[in-house]
Amino acid sequence: MSADTARNFDEMLNADASVRPAYADFRQWYDSQDNDWLTRQDAEAERFFRRIGITFNVYGEDDAEERLIPFDMIPRIITAREWRKLTRGIEQRVRALNAFLKDLYHRQEIVRSGRLPIEALRNNEAFLSQMIGFTPPGGVYTHIVGIDLVRTGPDEFMVLEDNARTPSGVSYMLENRETMMAMFPELFTKIPVRPVSDYPRRLARSLRACAPPAFKGSGRPTVAVLTPGIYNSAYFEHAFLADQMGAELVEGSDLRVIDGRVAMRTTTGFKAIDVIYRRVDDEYLDPLTFNSSSILGVAGMMDVYRSGGITIANAPGTGIADDKAIYSYMPEIIEFYTGEKPILGNVPTWRCSEPDALAYVLDNLADLVVKEVHGSGGYGMLIGPTSSKKELADFEAKLRAKPNNYIAQPTLSLSTVPIFTKEGLAPRHVDLRPFVLVSPDGIDITPGGLTRVALKEGSLVVNSSQGGGTKDSWVLDE
Repeated sequence: MSADTARNFDEMLNADASVRPAYADFRQWYDSQDNDWLTRQDAEAERFFRRIGITFNVYGEDDAEERLIPFDMIPRIITAREWRKLTRGIEQRVRALNAFLKDLYHRQEIVRSGRLPIEALRNNEAFLSQMIGFTPPGGVYTHIVGIDLVRTGPDEFMVLEDNARTPSGVSYMLENRETMMAMFPELFTKIPVRPVSDYPRRLARSLRACAPPAFKGSGRPTVAVLTPGIYNSAYFEHAFLADQMGAELVEGSDLRVIDGRVAMRTTTGFKAIDVIYRRVDDEYLDPLTFNSSSILGVAGMMDVYRSGGITIANAPGTGIADDKAIYSYMPEIIEFYTGEKPILGNVPTWRCSEPDALAYVLDNLADLVVKEVHGSGGYGMLIGPTSSKKELADFEAKLRAKPNNYIAQPTLSLSTVPIFTKEGLAPRHVDLRPFVLVSPDGIDITPGGLTRVALKEGSLVVNSSQGGGTKDSWVLDE
């Protein structure tokens, strides 16, 4: 164990190296296995992922090659008690996010109250004026939400960021579980792990429940997944979810507006769609409303949407809730809309748009993590403690030139979980992205989610685009 990981909460081991209750049954099984067999199983898992094509593209690289997302076969295990607390906090946060979005696009009571400055919306490209005054079918803005969590102690979970626009990664959660069940079926007879394989069925049911009221009584609502196409980094997931839901996978060229409905081309003509699960960014959804050069969306779709002819999941304009500056106001947002104190805490955040905060960040840059407010995938960020003097100087120049573009946070002592190495188990830092479904019928949280792991020793960056991997997340049954 490195000096770095020794300072962090280890989810498997106590300070005296005894095994925590969550991992007791697994560790007993693991210690009884032949290491050569485990090594062969590890290699087999990689072959399995290559065989079924679980890859991603890295944007901004000249070769744009597809890469395998590394999979670690040691599960991340969460007890039933821990999960109960997490679900309460996640549900509270998602309810607040949906209420917040509805308010922003209507009366903006939170701005009137002084809890959120109007500057947070002005010139913010994620806030869409086209959504002002419009309420999506069922009043749902965030149909699928991913809440990124980190752990810093035995009962200390914090929200790192919210993903309310188009959260990705659920296909990896499902394939990780399928891989584990294929490789180690006996484990699932020994250890009571809550299932996740019914997520596609639950997603389809949740999306159908969000169909426009005018078409709910005309038979089973038609759901389609709108993808930018095969060159998108998450195309595997788009195709996977469409197949698992029994929904159509469509591109913009497959769709057109006919008689006030968005319809898809079929072998027998065009068929109207009730719900589009879009994996296309707002800017490209409709060239008549947003980017006029877009060929990824459907001309006239926003008019159909505003007239109640289709549900778009997630709603356009939800990206404002992903904004990392907005994130810093989430404790106030939760209390304003729920009347409750947040169950899950925020990471302390300095908004560099504020002069005093910027001065503090510049003085302490070497100790902080700095992120772009609209950034994702681990790009455009600085991790002060691991940066060179030149990297710090270059980032300082960026901060001074455009402070509104950044927030800063302390370097957290993220928890570690074991990964499999040739030398045995070794601790690595992780986060967790639970997936949440929202419909007029309620909030549905899949037990577990996607655990992302920083495979490099000492690294805090878990994103696959930055060398991270994934592992199966187990929530133990009662």
